[in-house]
Parts: sequence; C-alpha cells; structure tokens
Amino acid sequence: MRTGTLGFVEWEIEAYRRSVAGLSPDTVRAYASDVERFAEWAERGGATGPGDVDRITLRRYLAFLATRRKAKATISRTAASLRSYFSWCARRGVITADPSVRLSAPSPDSRLPQVLGHPELERLLEPSPAELGASPTGEQHRGPTPRDVRDDAVLELLYGSGVRVAELCGLDVSDLDLDRGVVTVVGKGSKQRQVLVHDRCVAAIRAWLAGPRTTMVRPSSETGALFYNGRGNRLGTRDVRRILDRRSPVPTHPHALRHTFATHLLDGGADLRVVQELLGHASLQTTQVYTHVSKERLRSVYSGTHPRA
Repeated sequence: MRTGTLGFVEWEIEAYRRSVAGLSPDTVRAYASDVERFAEWAERGGATGPGDVDRITLRRYLAFLATRRKAKATISRTAASLRSYFSWCARRGVITADPSVRLSAPSPDSRLPQVLGHPELERLLEPSPAELGASPTGEQHRGPTPRDVRDDAVLELLYGSGVRVAELCGLDVSDLDLDRGVVTVVGKGSKQRQVLVHDRCVAAIRAWLAGPRTTMVRPSSETGALFYNGRGNRLGTRDVRRILDRRSPVPTHPHALRHTFATHLLDGGADLRVVQELLGHASLQTTQVYTHVSKERLRSVYSGTHPRA
C-alpha cells in the first residue's frame, strides 16, 4: 500500500508488524493486513497517517465492513487489530490520544468447536494399511510408504497432545523426549510448554524416526525438523490440512483434533485447569468453552439412549 505522511508521522505498518512478532505468524499476518486495509480506506477519505484518525473514523470503517457483508468474526478481529495498532502508536508518541479505546465490534457468532465422534476418530487414526504389490512369484504385501508413516505420526500427535497445527509444524527432533513421553512446544507469544503423549503416539513417532523420515530429507532440508513434506521442506499447515483431506472419513479441519483432545479429557474427568495447561491457554475462560461442548455431548447421548428422553 502507499504510505502517507502527516508531517513526520507515517503509518509505519512494517514497524508495527515487527512489534507484534511475538504473536503467532497467522495472527501477525492478520493484524498487519487488517491495518493495511484500513489505512488504504482512510487515505481514500483524506487521512495521511494515524494522527488524522478519530473514533468516528474507526466506527465508520467497521460499519463499512458490515455493508460489505464481512463476517462478524472478521469485523471483530479487525477491531482488535486496530486497537492493537493505535495503542502501539500512542505508546510510541506517534499520536497524542488513542482513538480506538473501547472500540466495540459485533461479537462473533457463538459456535461450539467441532469435535469428532469416536467412529470418525477411530477411522482417522487407524494405521495406514499395507499395500499390495506384484512380484514375479505372485502377489505380495508391501509396508506403508514413508508418507503414510509420517501421516500416522502427525495425526497421533495432534490428537494425543492437543498441540496447535502451527506448533506441530515448528517441532524439531530435539524437542522430543520419547522415553518420558514429553514434547516441548513453542506456543503463542513464543511461550514454551511441555505436553504429554501416550504410548501409541510415541510408537508412531518412533516408527517415523526409524527410517521413513530420512527418506524424505533433501540437501536443502532443515536438518532438525521433525516432519517434512514431499519436497523435503518443513511440514506446513497446508500440508497438514491435505493429510486430513486424505485420511478423514468426514470433512475435518486439523484444529478439530485439538478440540477433540480437550473435550475427551473433560469427558474423562480431567480438571479444567489441567486442560488449560496442556492446551497452552493464557486464560481459563478460553478453555471453558470445552465444558459447554462436553455438556452438549452428554445431552446428545442422553437424548439418544434414554427410553424416556
């Protein structure tokens, strides 16, 4: 976008982007893009920098997004992006007053997280079958391909530990302590935490490390990465989505395995604060949504099985 100026004051979006670099890459990208789109819109209205923006301008922009039929979640996130940006401007002294204080936006539609049922989960996590291969002496069985072994390990780790997809993609082999069943991940805000993995997950990761991982390494590969894609690059979030597309019996997003992990823990009687710690949530309020999911599941089971329901 074109960067306007008001005296010596600029939008300084790249500097703002660097200031929030500690957030997740997706959040940084979304916040910076939201601010860029607002700045472009504001410049069309005559603003040349953040000093030209007042509260009315911000409210008009959110209303403009509503007229463009943007989703409530998008408008809510944009409001959060603008509050973050103008707060940063105020702290740096770029503006004398923060126009985004108490800037409100429509609350996103309340949706309970998607949780996989046990039949879908069992089919998804079922180990890759051996392939049939022809030989001069007749039909024979071949083992799973390296990609299949990798996919088994990825899916077991997503469900077995509840890690975010970006956290899984960022894992290095050195982050594993398989003897103790512990994996160290770096979450949002560059916060490090340890998650637990069960024996089946450990076995799947060991199978991947035992040989298949080496076959996918290329000269240009990051030598320490835990998972690689077919080009030898570190596995990315889109690669994980394609794994789900291949393996899931129903349309499923990778994050659904994290939701399922948390809900199954609560169904089994786990303490909410333990689940919060395992998920890496900064606030207990974020984790509490899974209590609602658990209650909905109980209600569904009751309605479908009790003869008087």
